[in-house]
Amino acid sequence: MTESPWEYAPAPESRDVANLKPSYRMFVGGEFTDGGGEPLKSVDPATGEVLAEVSSADESDVDTAVRAARSAFDSTWSAMPGAERAKYLFRIARLIQERGRELAVLETLDNGKPIKESRDADIPTAAAHFFHHAGWADKLGHAGYGPDPRPLGVAGQVIPWNFPLLMLAWKIAPALACGNTVVLKPAETTPLSALVFAEICQQAGLPPGVVNILPGAGDVGAALVDHPGVDKVAFTGSTEVGKQIQRTVAGTGKKLTLELGGKAANIVFDDAPLDQAVEGIVNGIFFNQGHVCCAGSRLLVQESIAEELLERLRARVRTLRVGDPLDKNTDVGAINSAEQLAKITELADSGDAEGAQRWTSPCPLPERGFFFAPTVFSGVQQSMRIAREEIFGPVLSVLTFRTPAEAIAKANNTPYGLSAGIWSEKGSRILWAAQQLRAGVVWANTFNRFDPTAPFGGYQESGFGREGGRAGLEAYLDV
Repeated sequence: MTESPWEYAPAPESRDVANLKPSYRMFVGGEFTDGGGEPLKSVDPATGEVLAEVSSADESDVDTAVRAARSAFDSTWSAMPGAERAKYLFRIARLIQERGRELAVLETLDNGKPIKESRDADIPTAAAHFFHHAGWADKLGHAGYGPDPRPLGVAGQVIPWNFPLLMLAWKIAPALACGNTVVLKPAETTPLSALVFAEICQQAGLPPGVVNILPGAGDVGAALVDHPGVDKVAFTGSTEVGKQIQRTVAGTGKKLTLELGGKAANIVFDDAPLDQAVEGIVNGIFFNQGHVCCAGSRLLVQESIAEELLERLRARVRTLRVGDPLDKNTDVGAINSAEQLAKITELADSGDAEGAQRWTSPCPLPERGFFFAPTVFSGVQQSMRIAREEIFGPVLSVLTFRTPAEAIAKANNTPYGLSAGIWSEKGSRILWAAQQLRAGVVWANTFNRFDPTAPFGGYQESGFGREGGRAGLEAYLDV
């Protein structure tokens, strides 16, 4: 008698918790208002259904928002004592916590990521960034940037769709703590949590104009970056757009930070704890469907253990549950958009065409929505597109090496430099490898660990500047 496979019973979170509205408006000068641009339709990537209509900005709205931010900076925010600014940041942090379940469900509906990631990682870490930076607001003279560092003015910020509320927190929290005001453009496909954050700003009693939220497509972001009233530009997104922004601000005197793409190497040496490494590899590439700039998308395995590690990895990936993002049992949710799904599919097909060996999880995929099964390519060569280009999806490329020196050479053979991982039982090997790797963040025997006290950022085509920690304050101070 053969036993039937054991299955989890569905455990869906209620979408009613998100308090979805049929329409959302942009937030300027402390008020919600209609935008002059063509309205956007926010889509649930798990079903393809429209969640809400969102008013979008045009160039005149960008000008209005920048003027509102300038007025708030000149009249209120920059002159406010740091201890008073901190009170607002603490209120915002507490409100994010109080509305955490609502924000988590909304984020999952709008983005497609599993509810357990929104609930347990994104929303708590967003609140933590506001708590952390609230603590700095009255201590900037002790941050190492002179006895009386001054804010820059108006910060124009453009964020991506992979971590909508968390990226907002990374940008807005330090800007406000340092005394700047903000005009932020959320991603075209994921504007909803940013507009609920605007409600939180109202709840916290934030002075009008200190934070302004402008939904829209790339043209709105471009107008914001180019606006002469903006003193600081912060962008997280693709390397291609980052280069365009750098060209736009060159010679303007605007301060700029860029956090761009990545193609991180996750290096597993022959003495690594293999089961622990497998968990780190899975977390490194399949967390948030691989929609992570610092995803460990290149796995470098020492040749002598490659076969055993791949066997364990495939067994572990088979257990990942792909499906309804609102189901608390789901490990891998929906791809954020049809466009992103097409890009992932095209790059994965290039791996087949160039001779890599594809292994795809046998998990069933939902009949509707945008989904891509976890995929592992072995036999990958460094010249292949899947080893060089950022896929931004649940696709892992596996390469092998024989010596530590070869591992470092292969890891650094990329135009990117955002993150890297090292797996080894030898502390001396970890420290040696970390010193050799050209990456802004290097994890040892773990991956995708974030903390607001630790700076994050990259080298080369992964951008420049740091976010988080004491180092991240510099980007928002006139030093």
